[in-house]
Amino acid sequence: MSEKPEVSEFGSVDPAPASEFKEVPKLREILCDENERMFQRMRSLFALRNIGGGDSVDALAKAFDSDSALLKHEIAYVLGQMQDDRAVPCLIERLEDLKEDLMVRHEAAEALGAIGNRTAMSTLEKFVDDEEPVIAESCEVAIDLLNWVSGKKLDYS
Repeated sequence: MSEKPEVSEFGSVDPAPASEFKEVPKLREILCDENERMFQRMRSLFALRNIGGGDSVDALAKAFDSDSALLKHEIAYVLGQMQDDRAVPCLIERLEDLKEDLMVRHEAAEALGAIGNRTAMSTLEKFVDDEEPVIAESCEVAIDLLNWVSGKKLDYS
């Protein structure tokens, strides 16, 4: 009988279990190491998410320098889960970078919505009519989510 994946405190089944390391500098080193196996980098990513706080946000943001679109997508996703306002500037930067992979830009938009910080609204509104449908639709969803998370009543009438 196979083991069921563990559900995180964030309500998700993660693609890798969190690393056993608890030191942010060590986790950051692994996460940012382009020669490290992706599974180990993902384990560090989820450990940083679970630790939380400004140092973890900074370590995750630093890993946006990675060559891996998959990793950067997961970074944006966990920053959205963390709902830490300190992540807003780096997520805005990812969304605004037209050279960035669409998967990363899409997830950055949704993370901005999940965080609920209204300072992201003008950026999301700027891309709601993006020529890439996945970006436009992600920004539309993110705007509604941001409004909901920040407590503003949604009115579609």
